[in-house]
Formats: sequence, structure tokens, C-alpha cells
Amino acid sequence: MFVRMAALAAVLVASCAPASADSPRPEGVTIEQFLAQCQDKDGWSDPAPPVRLFGNVYDVGTCGIVSLLVVGSEGHVLLDGATSEAAPLIAANIQRLGFKLDEVKWIVVSHEHFDHAGGVAELQKLTGAKLAVREEQRFALESGKIGAGDPQAGALDPLPPAHVDRIMADGEKLTLGNLALTLHATPGHAPGSTSWSWRSCEGSDCRAVVFADSISAVSSDSYRFSDHPEYVAAFRSSLDKIAALDCDILITPHPAASTLYERLAGDAPLVLPGACRNYADFGRERLDARLKSEQNR
Repeated sequence: MFVRMAALAAVLVASCAPASADSPRPEGVTIEQFLAQCQDKDGWSDPAPPVRLFGNVYDVGTCGIVSLLVVGSEGHVLLDGATSEAAPLIAANIQRLGFKLDEVKWIVVSHEHFDHAGGVAELQKLTGAKLAVREEQRFALESGKIGAGDPQAGALDPLPPAHVDRIMADGEKLTLGNLALTLHATPGHAPGSTSWSWRSCEGSDCRAVVFADSISAVSSDSYRFSDHPEYVAAFRSSLDKIAALDCDILITPHPAASTLYERLAGDAPLVLPGACRNYADFGRERLDARLKSEQNR
């Protein structure tokens, strides 16, 4: 599978001349081209072309998983690595935009599951980037195994072990040149669930961008959230935190969770103050519904 993906990645790079080296804002493909290639596709490793979302923020992931490249003056930050099969596709998308792989200096992850962090180890090898994580993400990322405290423990595929270079705490900033990304610990979907916020500009139009982690209360068949009141309390606190974020543009690891493609198509505004609050409200409804359903289990 990896060999086929690597071959496809080479084709993708060759099929599109990259932006010139002096271009400050390569565009990637048009929104229309991006949506056409991903029409009726939402697989976590389905190839997608790179597309600029806003300012210096690009989606270089797959049709079913967002992987963001935030471009800076002294290097770039990659948020999420999708699946291990998708790693060469992400690398190809970065190159397709005209960037060199070694310009990616840091990789961070939303949470420690194979669909978002499975490609991190290979992307570290391809780019030489360092990996910054929360302590709660460390075990899974370094061992490739999901910790016992994860609601989905035993139900998920392992992931290739990666090398952790930095442990970050809630509220800490990852700075690189003119970039400053703030880490927000938002445990719930996974113990290490993490959201990120920063500001991006298109000319004088500057916006608060939030990459909010998944907030779905899903688990293995044997796990009951109601048996873990402290975990549920932390989950609720995370939803409150997400709701309170300064949030003009919401992006989520699974694009459907924030209707990203519909917003790119113009069916709804890309810039939508209050989007994080609405997202958190939906998460509360889902969590309450899950707890209610467990009363009969």
C-alpha cells in the first residue's frame, strides 16, 4: 500500500508545476478543482490536492482527513499527519505548493489515533521536522500503542512509533519566526486531544483560526463514559474551553465535522464568528445523548 501511495504522490507532484520560489502565497489548486477531486470521497487515505484555505493556511491532507500546513517566515508547522498510507501524499502536496520538505520545522497532532497521527513518523523522516506533543499524547506516539485510558483502547489500529522532541502544556505557544500557535488541552475524544489557535492574515484582513480537535464521544464496545465521571468532567470542560475561543475560522481534523467542504464551496461562510461555540454545543448534545444511552446498558 505504501509503495502505491508513494508512486501516486510522485505523479501528483509531476502533474502540477509548483509555485515559483519567490511566490509568497502559492494557491494550490482552485477550490473547484479540490472539491471535484474529492467528490463522493471521504476515505482517510483518498488522495486530495493541496488547497489554500485562508492566508498562510493550507490543507495538504486527504479527502477524508485534514492536515494543515501553516506557512511562516522561518519555516512551517504541519498539524496532523493523517494515516501512514497518506504520509507520501502529504509530502507530495507540500512540494506541489512549491515548498521544500525541510522547510517544515515542527509537526503537532490533534490526537493520538492512527487516522491523524499514523503518518507522523514517516513525515518526520521525510522532512526532518521535530514533533511537539502533550504529555498525554506521548505514550501512544512513541510506542505506537493506544493507552488503556483511551475510550477507544482496543478498537483502534496501532500507529508507527514517532520521536517526540518537545512536551508542551496547556496555553503554551509554539513559535517559529512570525508564527505563534497556542496549544489548548481539550481531552475528551481522546485523553491527548488538543486544539490549536493562531491568527492568519490576507492583506489587512486578519482572522482568528482554530483547529479544534474531534469532540465525538465514541468508544470501544466495552467502555462506558458514565463509569468515568472525572473523564466526563474533563470532556465537558474541554467543550467549554472550545466554545470560549476567539474563533473566526473553524477547521476540524475530520472536515465534515465543521462542514469545511460546504464552506469552501460557498454554501456557508468560511469566516463565521461563533463557529466554535456552535461546534461545542453540538458536542455537548452528543455527549449527553451518549450518557443517556448508557443508562440502559
